[in-house]
Amino acid sequence: MSSQSHNPAAAPQFLDSPVEPSGEHKPRRSTSQLSTQSLAFIEQQYADYLHDRNAVSPDWRDYFDDIHAGHEDVTAAVLQTPFRHDSIFHRQAKLAGGQAASSETAILQERLDQLIRNYRVRGHIIAQIDPLHAKRPEPPELDPAFYGFTDEHMGMEFSTQWFGGAECRTLGDMLQWLQMTYCRSIGVQFMHIDSLQVRSWLRDRMERSGNRIRLSRDEQIRILTRLSDAVMFEEFIQKKYVGAKSFSLEGAESLIPLLDMAIERAGEQGIDLVVMGMAHRGRLNVLANIMGKRPSRIFREFEDKDPELQMGRGDVKYHLGYSSDWTTTTGKDVHLTLCFNPSHLEFVNPVALGRLRAKQDHREDYERRRSMGILIHGDAAFAGEGVAQETLNLSELSGYRTGGTLHIIVNNQVGFTTSPSEGRSCTYATDVARMLQIPIFHVNGEDPEAVAQVVQLAMEFRDKFQRDVIIDMYCFRRRGHNEGDEPAFTQPTMYQMIRKRKTVFENYLASMLKLEGLTREEANEIVERRTQILEEELEEARKDKFAALTDSGGGTWKDFFGGPVANADDVDTAIEAAELQRVVDTVSTPPKGFTPHPRLVRILQQRRQMGAGEQPFDWGTAELAALGSLVAEGFQLRFSGQDVRRGTFSHRHAALHDAKDGRVWMGVQDLAARPELVEFHNSPLSEIGVLGFEYGYSLDRPHGITLWEAQFGDFVNVAQVIIDQFISSAEDKWKRLSGLVMLLPHGFEGQGPEHSSARLERFLTLAAEDNMQIVAPTTPAQHFHLLRRQSLRKWKKPLVVMTPKSLLRHKEAVSPASEFTSGHFQEVIADDLANPEGVKRILLCSGKIFYELHSVRKESGRDDVAILRVEQLYPFPEAELRQKLSVYGKDVPVFWVQEEPRNMGAWPSIRIRFGDSVFDTHQLTGITRVESASPATGSGTSHKIEQQAILKEALEIS
Repeated sequence: MSSQSHNPAAAPQFLDSPVEPSGEHKPRRSTSQLSTQSLAFIEQQYADYLHDRNAVSPDWRDYFDDIHAGHEDVTAAVLQTPFRHDSIFHRQAKLAGGQAASSETAILQERLDQLIRNYRVRGHIIAQIDPLHAKRPEPPELDPAFYGFTDEHMGMEFSTQWFGGAECRTLGDMLQWLQMTYCRSIGVQFMHIDSLQVRSWLRDRMERSGNRIRLSRDEQIRILTRLSDAVMFEEFIQKKYVGAKSFSLEGAESLIPLLDMAIERAGEQGIDLVVMGMAHRGRLNVLANIMGKRPSRIFREFEDKDPELQMGRGDVKYHLGYSSDWTTTTGKDVHLTLCFNPSHLEFVNPVALGRLRAKQDHREDYERRRSMGILIHGDAAFAGEGVAQETLNLSELSGYRTGGTLHIIVNNQVGFTTSPSEGRSCTYATDVARMLQIPIFHVNGEDPEAVAQVVQLAMEFRDKFQRDVIIDMYCFRRRGHNEGDEPAFTQPTMYQMIRKRKTVFENYLASMLKLEGLTREEANEIVERRTQILEEELEEARKDKFAALTDSGGGTWKDFFGGPVANADDVDTAIEAAELQRVVDTVSTPPKGFTPHPRLVRILQQRRQMGAGEQPFDWGTAELAALGSLVAEGFQLRFSGQDVRRGTFSHRHAALHDAKDGRVWMGVQDLAARPELVEFHNSPLSEIGVLGFEYGYSLDRPHGITLWEAQFGDFVNVAQVIIDQFISSAEDKWKRLSGLVMLLPHGFEGQGPEHSSARLERFLTLAAEDNMQIVAPTTPAQHFHLLRRQSLRKWKKPLVVMTPKSLLRHKEAVSPASEFTSGHFQEVIADDLANPEGVKRILLCSGKIFYELHSVRKESGRDDVAILRVEQLYPFPEAELRQKLSVYGKDVPVFWVQEEPRNMGAWPSIRIRFGDSVFDTHQLTGITRVESASPATGSGTSHKIEQQAILKEALEIS
């Protein structure tokens, strides 16, 4: 790009011209072609010229000299117009003869340029995008009269460089072309994009074609056929399963040809994998007509003839996912994956993109060119649910990029019963997407050829710039929120219009018949053929011996399994002493020429001493040893969350920054044969978006370890939907496994209600059928073995870890090197101090409070109290606990001791599991904080008083 393009004093040019000005460019003197970048800018230049003619560049000075032609008094306007009456160009009325005419034409060209720009910026406001023809605003800046143009000017010729083709066109032709481009069935928002290159690219493709695609007869017939598929599928279900919920696509059937064209175009662009996410509206139609799921399988789900297969598990038919292979018309194969999704609408978005990123990494598609994501949204949900914004924000971040997502808004213009005026504070449901440097195409879903145009343009944009792109397809919902709902209760006038409307298939068919692109016989043949297929599929579904397909669990998961914990494989998590030292040395020794922060030099030296066995391991070093050893063994590692590279509590230091030049070094990568498989990403300030992304990533990368850390464990509740609807229940609902690790700092240390509890009780409430692992390790060695076990085992379940805060530097929360080179993760840690024969009281606890109990026990000399640590809270280690308790007398009482209030923490779960006694032998009592609505006090002093009360009660100290 030439330097002149950034020079505000350069000669006038056409608005957003796709042709960069050259250094030799001179102001145009032709009155029919003169153009400007900004009328306000021209006026300022002229004001400077009047004050001092040498204050402007020579080109501008010559230009104004020509206009002025020696006249010093330039007063009244040449044209009477409501536009900028104070314009300094109004003074040109006294110019003589041809100079006055030249000036008038220049002013008209300048005003035309303003009109053109406003069509580009605001033409979408009057575009005919609503199939229900709701009244739209009429901005005055899109009215030619606003600029002083009258009918007399319509035949006047002006420059048309920005349109291409002929050098000049009449004003009337230009206005018609602008309206065709920006105000028919397509409205475009793209002028908010900062890049001139991107704006010019978009504008050129729209304006040169009038924003209309030219379709062949075969392409038109394909669109009509896909519309037929969509319409007939819905009508067939409504007739055969009256009143059954299906969340019909009726009114938005153009989604099917839209997806058809997008996938076809993707294949042409070299894409062979598409991951899709969508909510339940129209999902069955997409499953049948895009994903290729046999209608007989969908009908069988409506029949519900196999209840024994779904007892206590499974999900409704319009939440299920599916995978298939698509062959394009040009012979390209594209693998399609539609992600499973609960009713929580937009929350599948980050999950789908996390899966896509994992697939890209697995296929070494690091340029993100051979695969893409398609997300289908509802208008009310896209505007209303914050996870949509969080997902958009991930799109250009290096740790989360997927090469550009095609977003499709199925804009029903109503959310359940809520109208747009009640559901959002902005004009469009897509306004949140203007945070990105991407175009937003609003299109009338009842104009299939306009839909075809935006699909082609959107796919070209995504391919060229590898950014997200939005298609906002305006349509309507022919039925209520579900098939048993009466929409006219709340939208009576809307549904009066909807009931009068024909289907988009009928309207497009009528158009094709009128244009003689199709005969009635050909149309009837399409309908009859589709009807016959559906009837045959229904007959198949109603057979007693239905050939139901089962999930094979193949592909990337073929070597892994879930099910009960009894299936879990036993693995050796210890490593050799020499390997332990090598790993720790590698992650603690920066390359030559790298200057760590002065305070880190000592930490790195201490870590090397730990690796050599010269001092015990702290938590951060043990964690890096675990991850480094896995990487050295060839496992992939992905670790993300807020500030995870350093660690919230400055304990990890997985990435070091050179103190002189800021370059980054990650020692764990030096252990990998393929450093690109080792990732530590500081995430945006997001929980639900990032946790959803990492969960999605874990679904497609079982060979390795995927970790997410909350800045404080308390913050995990912001991501509760991902935990409830996906992590804890996906195996039960959808037979989908995950090995995701969630690290949640937890512990009551006087930091207040929001920095104490990771809400352990919520995870334990969700725990059932061995669906996940919930642990609270108390030593660095335990953490080491736990992380290695999670990666090495073929039995895959999500792992929730209550990690420490103060224990990260606790002088007793350390482990000798020998505990890394031998041993394993202990689900229950026995007491090795108290003599079992003299024990009168057994304390069970979990996490940080062990160290406080142990300290007070030593101080008080209570050697008759045993303290056992339950390190794994779920699946609960009953066998291990029974064995550890067997050395004590059966009449010795057991006390569960915790920091959390009585209604929180592990106590409610322990109480439900054991009742009044442990294994019907030891009386059980809970020692906790009092029941509370809030996790902790905000007073540090009050915290200490409460903590001491728990410790004294546990150890019977008066």
